[in-house]
Amino acid sequence: MKRLLIRADDLGFSEGINYGIQKSVKDGIIRSVGLMPNMPAAAHGVSLLAGLPVCFGQHTNISVGRPLTDPERIPSITKENGEFKSSREYRVAKQDFVVLDEVVLEIEAQYRRFMELTGQKPHYFEGHAVASRNFFRGLQIVAERHGLDYFELNPGGMVCFRNTRLYIHMESMTPGYDPKRCLMNLEFHEGEREADLFVCHPGYLDAYVLKESSLTVPRAMEVEAVCSKEVREWTAARQIRLISYDDIL
Repeated sequence: MKRLLIRADDLGFSEGINYGIQKSVKDGIIRSVGLMPNMPAAAHGVSLLAGLPVCFGQHTNISVGRPLTDPERIPSITKENGEFKSSREYRVAKQDFVVLDEVVLEIEAQYRRFMELTGQKPHYFEGHAVASRNFFRGLQIVAERHGLDYFELNPGGMVCFRNTRLYIHMESMTPGYDPKRCLMNLEFHEGEREADLFVCHPGYLDAYVLKESSLTVPRAMEVEAVCSKEVREWTAARQIRLISYDDIL
């Protein structure tokens, strides 16, 4: 059986992103959505998805906007203006500058905020954009503390989540990216405990996105792709079962 989990990241990044994700859930095939709890538009995003069939995860963010923790308590991941260091600063660093105890404080704060916004625990628990071992370790610590299902993303690889092997497809930053073509050209894994995960970042572009994100046009293209009649007909013709994280045992 072909099982496909299509995940939308970055709910709360901006109101434009929120509206794009709302359409991708309401009119498209998205069923799992990652919330960035620290962002000012997080509550707006959750309100737009009220009543829709969506599985919420925590898309923990330490690279855009302001932290929920006092910046003076987490200086390793914040700048002088109190905002998070950018994803580029993490990428170009020669060593992992994230202090474990500090990042755990912020991950905990975002977990508490997630609970306030959604009224539930995250159905999956992971991180946004930053490939830091201490960040990953902090996520594991908080997940274990609260009995959450941690998911460490391995783009282009495989991750065991619960008792299932998830094969990850994430092409958003690839030059010439065509989300509809990428979806419809997937090579599926059809084992009993296997599924394919397509990670996308659907959203509409507003001034904040254009200023703060290097990922722009592909976001709008992904909204169009996951809502398209062509993709829906493809899933039906190929007998693809669309799942969420809640369907993974």
